[in-house]
Amino acid sequence: MRALIFDGKKLQFKKGYPEPVLKDDEVLIRVCKAGICNTDVEIKKGYMGYTGVLGHEFMGVVEESLNKEIVGKRVVSEINCPCGICDYCLSGLSNHCTNRSVIGIFKKDGAFADYITVPEKNLHLLPDEISDEDAVFVELIAACFNVSERVHIKPGDRVVILGDGKLGTLVARVIRLLCCDLTLVGLDLLKLERASSLGIKSKLVKDFNEKASIIIECTGTPEGLMTAKNSVKPTGKIIQKSTFASSVNMNISSYVVDEIELIGSRCGPFSPAIRALQSKLVKVDDLVDSVYPFDDAIKGFERAESKDSMKVILDMT
Repeated sequence: MRALIFDGKKLQFKKGYPEPVLKDDEVLIRVCKAGICNTDVEIKKGYMGYTGVLGHEFMGVVEESLNKEIVGKRVVSEINCPCGICDYCLSGLSNHCTNRSVIGIFKKDGAFADYITVPEKNLHLLPDEISDEDAVFVELIAACFNVSERVHIKPGDRVVILGDGKLGTLVARVIRLLCCDLTLVGLDLLKLERASSLGIKSKLVKDFNEKASIIIECTGTPEGLMTAKNSVKPTGKIIQKSTFASSVNMNISSYVVDEIELIGSRCGPFSPAIRALQSKLVKVDDLVDSVYPFDDAIKGFERAESKDSMKVILDMT
C-alpha cells in the first residue's frame, strides 16, 4: 500500500509499504481523508522519537471486522490504544495507560496510508450530516472539548486563547459555546478577522497587554508558554495545549510565588465533538486550507509546515 513515513531523519512517500496485520480486537479501515496536524510537524523535528507511518486525524470506511454490522460504515477513531487491564485503565484513565500505543505518534502506524488497523472499541460511527472533510476535525474538536474537562470555565470568566492557528482557532470556536468573556490573540490579521466574523473578540499580539484568570496556550511554540505566564493573573490557570519537540526554560519560582496552575490538556471526548459538528454548533469547513491527493503527500506536508497555513487534508480516494 501507499504510506507516508518518517524514518527519523526525513519524510518518505512509499509505494509497496506492508499492509497492517489485523488482530482479533481490531478492524481494518480504508482511510479516505486525513488531516496533517502540528503534532505531525513536531514529530518530524524529533518529538516523541517516533518513526513509522504518521497521521492520527482521519476518517475512513471499515473494510474488515468480526462485527459485520459495521463493515462498510464511515468511522473516525480515538487515537489512544490502551491495554484495558492496568490500574489506569481500570480507574477510567485509559488515555494515560502505561502500556498504550498512540496512532501515528507512539508504537503504532498512523493514518497516512491506504489502510490502518485500530481497536474496534476506538471507533465512532459518523452520522450522514457530517462530510468526509469535516469528519477529519473530530479528533481535534474532541481535544478542544478536553479543555473544559480539565478546568471549569464559568460564563463570567475572562479567558484568553494564545495562538490563531488551526488549534487556537478551533479551541476558540468550542470555548465560545460556554459564553465566557473570550479573546483570541494571534499574529495573523486575516485569521483573527475570521474569528471576529463569528463573534469572537480578537487581538494582535502587539496590541494585547491585558491579563486574564485563564490562559489557553495554543501557539505551538515554546515562547507561547512564556507569553501565557506573563498574561495570567496571580492564582490564575494556564491550560497548555501545545506540544513541541524543543525544551522550555521556566522560572518555576514565579509559578510558586504567583500561585499559578499549569494544566496539561490532550485528547478529549469524541461524542460531543461529533454532536457539535452534526448540529453545526462548531463550524470547520472554512478552516480547510487545501486538499492534496495522497500521491502529493510530501507537498501537502510542506504546505502544512507553512506559518500561514490552516488545516491541510490528504485525500486517499
